[in-house]
Amino acid sequence: MRLILIFFLRGIMSYDHSGLLSRRLVLISPILRKSLLALSFLIVFLLPVSGQVLTRYDVPHQYGTAIPRWGFKNNALLDATLSLNVGVEYRISKRYSIDLDVSYNPWSFDEKKFKHILVQPEFRVWLCEPFYGHFWGFHPTWSYFNVGGLRLGALKEHRYEGQLYGGGFSYGYQWYLSPRWNIEASIGLGYLYIDYDRYIFGECGDFEKTKNKHYIGPTRATVSFVYILK
Repeated sequence: MRLILIFFLRGIMSYDHSGLLSRRLVLISPILRKSLLALSFLIVFLLPVSGQVLTRYDVPHQYGTAIPRWGFKNNALLDATLSLNVGVEYRISKRYSIDLDVSYNPWSFDEKKFKHILVQPEFRVWLCEPFYGHFWGFHPTWSYFNVGGLRLGALKEHRYEGQLYGGGFSYGYQWYLSPRWNIEASIGLGYLYIDYDRYIFGECGDFEKTKNKHYIGPTRATVSFVYILK
């Protein structure tokens, strides 16, 4: 439609070069002529282009059924530790969503282990809309763990078994890949209370002591693939 109007206006301008159009319009008010030309240009430049691709910002306002409602996730950082993990996020309003991440690791390798079960819900506030762009979150955290024999500080010579709980605040971003896929990255800082028993690392390692610890530092990290349901 826009192209048709452009060619029409060009035709009028070319035809007007002969002076015939000016003579025919001499009886029309100059104000009316200017109004018709202005209206024609507005129609040409304001009409949407046929086949225009809608952005994620446009879709919720034009197609109510196309609004993303659910996101199902897998955290690649936990995959690297051979931990089974899944995340589910639900949009509750135009700016808010709730997320629940669960991770489970039952494996042992020559007494080396990173066994745990982790539950971490999160309430999110989005700067634009859920499942697109920047967000801030608050995440309560609980975990039961049994770890040891890892090349990481005291974990190399000791095994720690216990639980932790606390919470923190996070910042993240989701990148739109396609109508069904996103990538999410986030990091969080907060407080954890850790209650644990310490053992000497090894098969049937001796019990040493029970201890608790107050921890302040990173409490969340994700690089996740997100599958969207609408």
